[in-house]
Amino acid sequence: MNDTPSAHRPSSSQPPANESECAVDVVIVGGGPSGCGAGISTARYGLETLVFDRGNASLRQCAYLENFLGFPGGIDVPTFYDLMHDHVSSAGGEVIADRVCDVTAIDSGFRVDTDDDRTITAPFVVATSSYDGGYLRGLDDDTELFETHCHDGETHEHFDSEYVREQGRTPIDGLYVAGGLAGHGEQALIAAGHGMTVGRALLEDVRRADGWWDEVAPHYDWRRRTESFQHDFDDTEALHELFDATRLPDDHNIDDSVHERVRATAIELFTNSHIDRDTVDQRIAEGYDRLVAQLDQSQLLERIDDDVIERYVRESDQ
Repeated sequence: MNDTPSAHRPSSSQPPANESECAVDVVIVGGGPSGCGAGISTARYGLETLVFDRGNASLRQCAYLENFLGFPGGIDVPTFYDLMHDHVSSAGGEVIADRVCDVTAIDSGFRVDTDDDRTITAPFVVATSSYDGGYLRGLDDDTELFETHCHDGETHEHFDSEYVREQGRTPIDGLYVAGGLAGHGEQALIAAGHGMTVGRALLEDVRRADGWWDEVAPHYDWRRRTESFQHDFDDTEALHELFDATRLPDDHNIDDSVHERVRATAIELFTNSHIDRDTVDQRIAEGYDRLVAQLDQSQLLERIDDDVIERYVRESDQ
């Protein structure tokens, strides 16, 4: 379930992503840990997000993943990919098995072309796929984008990670780079964390462009229990006073209409981030269901004690 206010959900009437041409908010090149980390961030916020994943990524060459947080016994790479991609889908994004071959700057942002003859336009592109970054060629002076080196008498060009600024931003408005392509190595956990960092930077830039100021521009995506908030959620006046006391700079010249709009959206995001006990229990159950659905059922049954299964069947029959 996505708790993002409807104000942040695109109301575009564009064709669906599986057609040859469409317009979305964010295109992510690469469906590995960094791409999925960024995609979960933007999709959960309500930005229409497409993640393109096809190719011989470095993680797919890993024999068995043993150092990703939360899997103490390790996990096989195909299952890990299934879980990552399902997470993007559950957040509201879409993962497409296609390879981006070219990204071109246009007035509205970028045109993205794929091997399967898709053409996507988007104001934001996050590049994470590290297959040399050649699809970015032409967006800036190639001597700025790429570095050249020689190995065994042959000349090679690779995307220059020094082109990337803090939190994955680049000199090109709307273009972000995450993970290995940004020089953060190929370790899956590090790449995932950097991808989410870049996703949050993109959201902060979106909010700043919409008039959000320093105290409110960063987006924090987490859930709290309703009872942890010691105020009445229905007391609009009290919520306005709390916002102005904690999120409004003392000396400001923020336009009244911008102030009211940002405050209303921020309060809606804040109240939606609180969930009651029943909803917590429901989401825990849904989380287990989604996790189990991605695992091999026969493998699960083999690892559950037979007595436990028999007792469960008896109790279910009763």
